[in-house]
Amino acid sequence: MRTIQVVNVRWYNATAWYGVTLAHCLQKAGHESLVAGLAGTPPLKKARELGLPTVELPFNSQTPGKLLELMRGMDRLLRDFRPDVVNCHRGEAFILWALMKKRHDFALVRTRGDRRLPRGGFVNRWLHCRAADAVIATNSLMTRHFETALHVPQNRLYTILGGVDTERFHADRQAGAEVRRRYGFTDQDVVMGLLGRMDEVKGIRESIAALAKARKISPAAERIRFLVIGFDSEFTTEDVARWTREQGLGELGEIVTVTGRVDKPEAVINALDFGILASLGSEAIARAALEIMASGVPLISSTTGVMPDLLDAKYCFEPGDTQTMAERMVQVLDEKWRAGLAQACTDRIFKGGLRLEDFLESTLKVYEAALGRLR
Repeated sequence: MRTIQVVNVRWYNATAWYGVTLAHCLQKAGHESLVAGLAGTPPLKKARELGLPTVELPFNSQTPGKLLELMRGMDRLLRDFRPDVVNCHRGEAFILWALMKKRHDFALVRTRGDRRLPRGGFVNRWLHCRAADAVIATNSLMTRHFETALHVPQNRLYTILGGVDTERFHADRQAGAEVRRRYGFTDQDVVMGLLGRMDEVKGIRESIAALAKARKISPAAERIRFLVIGFDSEFTTEDVARWTREQGLGELGEIVTVTGRVDKPEAVINALDFGILASLGSEAIARAALEIMASGVPLISSTTGVMPDLLDAKYCFEPGDTQTMAERMVQVLDEKWRAGLAQACTDRIFKGGLRLEDFLESTLKVYEAALGRLR
């Protein structure tokens, strides 16, 4: 099967990761796969690093000259590559791919990994209900929206949460012990980790506030050390240091630590006693959650995005609810509770169809159904 993954994203976010990872899985399984995107962007750079062929086109441009260039480029790409499936991971130019179907024989798939719910209206309904041969949502919230707001037929609508590389992300406590020594953590410390870019949406400030509350709820919470696995972005290390002082948690490096860029996040994840995903929004695709869970590390999380599909409600809290977040931190100090959570996380990955091989198999079934519908 020949596929084009359209990943016209300006940065390497979860949507880009989903599309590029899928292309790599397809290629490794013997399905010729090409990634189309924006010139000079991280998704295309990552695709090339993985040995994938790429094409640069001005998908997000609105000027008449660029639109003409785009349509000519798309037409040339379709004639030269002759794909069986074109999978759009962003909405820009989706309508152009739908129009191209009149001249080229391919199945059109739309994967929606954005946290923003698509608006109704005639054009969107036509695109998703008629033009697309299949629609993939990356979480059940998006699936329900497609059903109720856009009335996408059930035989065209699928939910695929993604997948995680379990050869890379798995339990490796020896690697974790080395990381713990590097950061000065002891066996008495209970290390809580948040993996993700240092942006407002990730809830780092709220996690620090919740940790301060947890220490007031239970003296045992004084054992918790908070490791922020990230680097300066919207917020900086200086911001984290300020929030830490404001919450009475001392200077940075005492109770709260920021790693900066790390070469092997899989090793740092294994240094954790538990992970926290405190996102205030987003997480339509929860890459960090999948990586933590696959490593056998228990995870507590907000209920945003895909997380209710991954974790039982008793392990979660509402976004921004620092009181319940603090209570979860205290609960996870109980070794029996923590062990049960760790097992639930591992089972969800390995028994719940969230490995890369499961991701590939589920997507191929959608593609085959889309091709069957086309023919």
